[in-house]
Amino acid sequence: MPSHLLQDILILMSFSVVIVFILQRLKLPSILGFIITGIIIGPYGFGIVNAVEEVEVISEIGVILLLFVIGMELSLRQLASIKKTVFIGGFIQVGITVLVVGVSYYSLGYSWNEAAFVGFLFSLSSTAIVLKVFQDRNEITSPHGRNALAILIFQDIIVVPMMLFTPLIAGQSDNVTLSILQLLLKSAIVIVVTIISARYVMPKLMHAIAKTKSKELFLLTTITICFAVAFLTSEAGLSMALGAFLAGLIISESEYSHQATSVILPFRELFTSFFFISIGMLLDLGFFIENIGLISLIVLGIFILKSSIASLAIAVLKYPPRTILLTGLALFQVGEFAFILSKVGIEYNLLSIEANQYFLAVSIVSMILTPFVIMFSENIYKVFFLSKFVKSLNPKAQLESTQDQKTDEANKTENHLVIIGYGINGSNLAKAAQYSNIPYVVIELNADTVRKEKKKGVPIIFGDATQERILESAFLSTARAVVVAISDPLATKIIIGNIRAVSQSIYLLIRTRYVNETAEILALGADDVIPEEFETSIEIFSRVLHNFLIPENDIEQFVETIRSENYFLLQNQKALPKPFRQIKFPDFYITSFRIKIDSGKLLDKPLKDINLRAEYGINILAISRKEQMLRNIHPDEKLFQGDVLLVNGKYENIKIFRQLLS
Repeated sequence: MPSHLLQDILILMSFSVVIVFILQRLKLPSILGFIITGIIIGPYGFGIVNAVEEVEVISEIGVILLLFVIGMELSLRQLASIKKTVFIGGFIQVGITVLVVGVSYYSLGYSWNEAAFVGFLFSLSSTAIVLKVFQDRNEITSPHGRNALAILIFQDIIVVPMMLFTPLIAGQSDNVTLSILQLLLKSAIVIVVTIISARYVMPKLMHAIAKTKSKELFLLTTITICFAVAFLTSEAGLSMALGAFLAGLIISESEYSHQATSVILPFRELFTSFFFISIGMLLDLGFFIENIGLISLIVLGIFILKSSIASLAIAVLKYPPRTILLTGLALFQVGEFAFILSKVGIEYNLLSIEANQYFLAVSIVSMILTPFVIMFSENIYKVFFLSKFVKSLNPKAQLESTQDQKTDEANKTENHLVIIGYGINGSNLAKAAQYSNIPYVVIELNADTVRKEKKKGVPIIFGDATQERILESAFLSTARAVVVAISDPLATKIIIGNIRAVSQSIYLLIRTRYVNETAEILALGADDVIPEEFETSIEIFSRVLHNFLIPENDIEQFVETIRSENYFLLQNQKALPKPFRQIKFPDFYITSFRIKIDSGKLLDKPLKDINLRAEYGINILAISRKEQMLRNIHPDEKLFQGDVLLVNGKYENIKIFRQLLS
């Protein structure tokens, strides 16, 4: 690497650290900080960094990784569920935008082919920024998030035909029909390969890699898949970003997508920051300041136009008002693929240098405004759609809004249990949760266990719980309790820190092997710690003491004393204190059992006639019958099949009596 490039990268990252830190303190999006960094240090700012082309190359990797992660967070099934929005909504949004912008540009005295090309440019929105903001806000699976994603997917697909049509409308193409047919054939092949790989190839490959338990190999395989598919689609004449998205979809069909996402995220964050910085570098500050009035007017026009058209596209699909407006507001900006397309237009003289500067200024300003518009889109919706005037015209607006918000909430898992580790303790806890109708999510790092349990319908995620992204995949922020049941002390401590960074109030129970780890784990933030070596002892002696009829509250007091002192009493070699006096009972036994016979001399007769105490040495303390508990047993009471009897007496007498009834 040339030393000047390393120097430029150092300057670039140093400036971005300072600016993003300031904006974070002001609670502003980090994307805005990266764009401002690019404006300041770029060739049109202070000119501190001159390696613009090298930064752009690095930034393309960021776009690839961003689309890769988006693909992994979806699945072919989810994508199929929004195909109507992709093709119908996307076609309406792009088609009407191209038409309206083209006609407007043509009316200013430009040629029809220039007008059509400018329509192409302004029809595209920013996949990188919109999806990044939605991810940060956890809205990617919301109705408006899914609709925005669907239209963005259509735009990413349609940009390739736009590039092919550009030479045609410029009058410099020989055989466009053949090019289009080749593109359709290549696209069909790519789709078929994606489906086959996702269903049959990738799950087996990722399972084999995960079984090695090598984090380095898992990371290397994931990145290789991403860039390999992106390269192949690029060679086929499609965009690398679309290839990266397809690569993500392929992995998403396996149970390893959450872990793959977590290992890719640090790289994605780094490279996408270069992408946003490179966008800021393109803005000519001098030109912008000189023409700020006209640029602002164009930005306002584009905001109104594109938001309205995108909203119309969603309205045609009969979504409620809230989803319509929120989707429209998210797609008003001009996107990064328009920058790539603009270079093609300049090459074929469809975009003048001056027009390109206006285009760049409008695009970058719209990108800078995007995080703010999405942040305040809910307030904008309330002002417009929930005003008294609109409610009077459409009484259903409030009801549709409420239903739409409920749809958003339905996509969230909350008030649930997170189980980390699916060994004996974790699996037994999961069974108890299922039996008690408690919603739960399991995180497990054993590939074979995940595959086996997933087939049984267990809500289990493959991943390393020491990584924050995996905890997010289990909806940690809305969980009620977390139980860590793994055998790695170091990993347990990291997990506790990550959990407490998300929530201080969530109930956190840790299972550990040794009692000497208890104090440190409690200090790190655990609410309860269960050391196996002594809890087993407690369970054993508790049951024995119960059998010897030691009073319940005495046993509980003894156990509580042991636990409150971190099991010190069990470690101490001195004699234990005697918190209770053992009661001397004769051979006295209490138990319960169910009557299984349907006839006999003991059934359907008053108890006074059977004379149980004299004949069998038995006392019936209570009878459970058809979900009712009979505590006061009357002499005229009878016994029936299915009754559960609570009896006391000598062990031998109870044994004989139970045999008679079973």
